[in-house]
Amino acid sequence: MAGQRTLPEMVQEQTTVIVELDPPRDLDYTPYLEGAAALKDAGADAITLADNSLAITRMSNMAVAALVRERVGIRQLLHVTCRDRNIIAQQSHMMGLYALGFDHVLAVTGDPPRNGDLPGAASVFDTTSFDLIRMIKKMNEGVSFAGRPLKARTSFTVGAAFNPNTRHLHKAVERLEKKFAAGADFAMSQPLFCHTQIEQVAEAVERLAFPVFIGIMPLTSYRNAEFLHNKVPGIRIPEDVLAKMARYEGGDARKQGMEIAMELTDTACRYFKGIYLITPFMRYEMTVQLTKYVKSN
Repeated sequence: MAGQRTLPEMVQEQTTVIVELDPPRDLDYTPYLEGAAALKDAGADAITLADNSLAITRMSNMAVAALVRERVGIRQLLHVTCRDRNIIAQQSHMMGLYALGFDHVLAVTGDPPRNGDLPGAASVFDTTSFDLIRMIKKMNEGVSFAGRPLKARTSFTVGAAFNPNTRHLHKAVERLEKKFAAGADFAMSQPLFCHTQIEQVAEAVERLAFPVFIGIMPLTSYRNAEFLHNKVPGIRIPEDVLAKMARYEGGDARKQGMEIAMELTDTACRYFKGIYLITPFMRYEMTVQLTKYVKSN
């Protein structure tokens, strides 16, 4: 990506859409590449690849990102979790990303294994997301996690996770400011499902000197909405949205989920140039439609 503008640079000038498309849970990666290609054609500016999100085992996001770059040609943004690697493996992983030419990462804590498909798996957590951001930025200065020279400098643009779905929004913003102080270059929020909340978040982060990509996730069913609301940390869905989704099933429910997402996107675009679309269950046709919707307005 040498010579290309970074995502924080792009979003300062134009509406920028990044789309999360989780790596496959099995060995068939063909549908994934089809989805990535469809998102590129729709106008997405980058694909973000989670790192075993919800503690569910998936194909290595580094391997999938390499396939995306080779066969699709859209920018890749890789999530890096503190959960799965000790500090030795974490630096090794970052060195590998550098060697392969990947330069955009999102530093995240990681969901606990008890919520995933291997609930007995051990958590590592040698670092916090704050530590990880600082250590990646040390590598940009040519210094290893242990403080020794690396004979070269990495050029990572580092994103930070932002969860505004808390009782005290100001505390979430204070936490985000600490991540920026640690070296983060931009932030990506958990998905929001309330117009008023989007407006409140916009006001709360207005003073920040760093861009925030606001999360939008189309719902596929009432069951999906209920699961997100009750089981996924950091996501909160208002009662009126749950009630709307409860009225529909099947394709009608997905249509309703898209209508809700488009309305939320309209509000988000009034306040933010950075839009972060999250693809549910590999239904990339939904985020393709949303991407086209953002880019056409």
